[in-house]
Amino acid sequence: MIEKFSMDMNEFLPLREVVYNTLRKAILKGEFQPGERLMEITLANRLGVSRTPVREAMRQLENEGLVLMIPRKGAQVAKITRQEMTDVLEVRKSLEILAVEKACERISASQKEELKVREEEFKKVLLSDDITAIAEADEAFHEVIYRATGNRRLIQLLSNLREQMYRFRVEYLKNKDSWELLIDEHRRIVEALVTDDRATARDLTAQHIDNQQSAIDKLLEENDSNDALI
Repeated sequence: MIEKFSMDMNEFLPLREVVYNTLRKAILKGEFQPGERLMEITLANRLGVSRTPVREAMRQLENEGLVLMIPRKGAQVAKITRQEMTDVLEVRKSLEILAVEKACERISASQKEELKVREEEFKKVLLSDDITAIAEADEAFHEVIYRATGNRRLIQLLSNLREQMYRFRVEYLKNKDSWELLIDEHRRIVEALVTDDRATARDLTAQHIDNQQSAIDKLLEENDSNDALI
């Protein structure tokens, strides 16, 4: 799988940061599976770097909880636990509700049109069965709402949280039974924003997050009795 990776070189960042960003993105997008071993020498060879920046990247990823260092075994991708999911979704729910309330107050006519476009694009990309593309289309839909708040600090917080949510979003979207519900939720959220129905927008957003948590929680129960998704 690593042979598909290409590093986004940035002349303003040290090599260790470029390697870190590359591996972090791969883990968050599910290109490395939870529990999968990460061999330093293999990663270094595939990325065309020495083992030093890979080792440094592993330390950073361990600090974030994305990688576990196992004695005598090395590094492996951390599993997705129920507690981790709950922690992230609790924060996301509060911020998403705040965002949709502010968006109702401040969304422009052009942003309303863009939101409708993103809603349609999400429905179309579902036909591709490309989970990465579907997840990105879902993110693009929510990004319009974030920008409509006009609150740069809130946008920053949600953007950072969005990266942490990526693993959960991918697992949720793998279940095709959830797609029709997502389409309906997006449609109703758009209607509420367009008509400045703040109470409905807030309630729909809360339910949107709750539904996602329930679905992922069910996956966790089905796949691992030790509260981890393998």
